[in-house]
Amino acid sequence: MTNYTKLPAILLLADGTVYHGKAAGKIGTTTGEICFNTGMTGYQEVFTDPSYFGQIMVTTNAHIGNYGIHKEEVESDSIKIAGLVCKNYNIGYSRKEASESIQDYFQNENIVGISDIDTRALVRKIRDQGAMNAIISSEITDIEELKSRLAAVPEMDGLELSSQVSTKEPYFFGSPDATLKVAALDFGVKKNTLRNFVERDIYVQVFPAKTSFEEMEKWGADGYFVSNGPGDPGAMPYAVETVKSILAADKPLFGICLGHQLLAQANGIGTMKMFNGHRGLNHPVKNIIRNQCEVTSQNHGFGVIPEDVRSSDKVEITHINLNDQSIEGIRVKGKKAFSVQYHPESSPGPHDSRYLFDEFVDVITGKLSW
Repeated sequence: MTNYTKLPAILLLADGTVYHGKAAGKIGTTTGEICFNTGMTGYQEVFTDPSYFGQIMVTTNAHIGNYGIHKEEVESDSIKIAGLVCKNYNIGYSRKEASESIQDYFQNENIVGISDIDTRALVRKIRDQGAMNAIISSEITDIEELKSRLAAVPEMDGLELSSQVSTKEPYFFGSPDATLKVAALDFGVKKNTLRNFVERDIYVQVFPAKTSFEEMEKWGADGYFVSNGPGDPGAMPYAVETVKSILAADKPLFGICLGHQLLAQANGIGTMKMFNGHRGLNHPVKNIIRNQCEVTSQNHGFGVIPEDVRSSDKVEITHINLNDQSIEGIRVKGKKAFSVQYHPESSPGPHDSRYLFDEFVDVITGKLSW
């Protein structure tokens, strides 16, 4: 384990609030939109989720790093958060299977963080005032210089980020001898999503974000998947056009998170920046079709406009968030297309929603229709 001395660090919010703490990870400076995650475990999966690209993560759980880092517990090829804010940053770890400490992990991946601050007070501020930009520095102590740097950081609203985390070249996942073939449009797809397809005897080809439907169609897929990802769906007209093409061809389509928002936009439904978003492993959602509640894993700062969904004659609501009544799932009338706002691949999180992958198989094979 790397020798580690806790140097001073500063967290500055866009509203001018300053927090003094200790450096975590690489000594340096980082910026991004600050948000919080309520998960009690699964920090490594959260760090590597591409949907967090461009965001500084506040963890509400008091201890981070205490079970170390395991090379298999990643959702992408690198850490995607812009920075970390936590209460207790644990360099020592208890799990024998872990390969390194969180400090070694962060230093190797050039991640800047801050610890030893009152994260409860910080989360209350975000809840009351909404998500905002922030800057962390363990190398700059001049508050005015930090303010100047922070002022130059663009707002998340209007940013197109998915093409930055998407694969650059198509690749395959699973066995070519599988029963079904699914083309996945990668806006920040998670590894466990692909594993869930493979577990259902599906061979997946993952395509870059800006691939056209015509190009994907050449492979002869049985169905199409539109993945999660970071940024503002309103800044992705290219993706909306691709989804429209899939719908026009009447192909089976399943969307998750950003994919849900893009499916909504393809049907004339608007999206919006949420006040502070949904991020955690404990969000209750009601499946209206099944009349059942499921505990879900969530990570999104944008959502579909509820009034647009309720007034649409093209889609019907399938899932509702029981905390705030936001729209968590839709299906397109007369089409083989459906989506959810949350993360049924559940990495990290509860497995309540994995049935959605089975339903996608049923849609592809004609066993389920509406």
